[in-house]
Amino acid sequence: MYNRLLVMPVTYQIDRDGGFIETHCTGAVTLDEVLDHFHELETDPKTPNRLDVLLDLDGMTTVPESQDLREVTQAVKRLTGQVTFGSCAIVASRDVVFGMSRMFEVFAEGLFGRTHVFRERRDAERWLATARSAGGA
Repeated sequence: MYNRLLVMPVTYQIDRDGGFIETHCTGAVTLDEVLDHFHELETDPKTPNRLDVLLDLDGMTTVPESQDLREVTQAVKRLTGQVTFGSCAIVASRDVVFGMSRMFEVFAEGLFGRTHVFRERRDAERWLATARSAGGA
C-alpha cells in the first residue's frame, strides 16, 4: 500500500500584502480547469485589488488552442472588474507552448500593465522583479 500524491493541474499562491500571484499549470490542463482557476480567484477572499503574475507553464503537457486562449482572455477581462493586473511573466520552455503564450500576450493586450513570455523561469523572475520595482507599467 502506498499514498498517491495528487497533483492539481492549476495551482496558485497569493501574496496578498505583496500583490503577487504565482500560478502553476501542471500535466494535462483543460480549459475548464483554467476557467475554474479564475472563478476561484473571483471568490478567494485573499485576492487583492492589484496583482502581478508569475505564470509557470513549464509543467504543462497539453497545448491550448487559439480559441481556448480567447476564452481565457475573456475570463481575465471579467476579473479586471475586481482586480487590476500589473506585470505578467509567463514561463514556457516548450516551443509550442511558448508560441501559444505569445499569442495569449497579443489577445490579452491592455488587460495587464506589461506581459512577457520567457523560456527560463529565472529570466521571468528577474524581469518581473524589475517591472514590479519600476511600478509595473
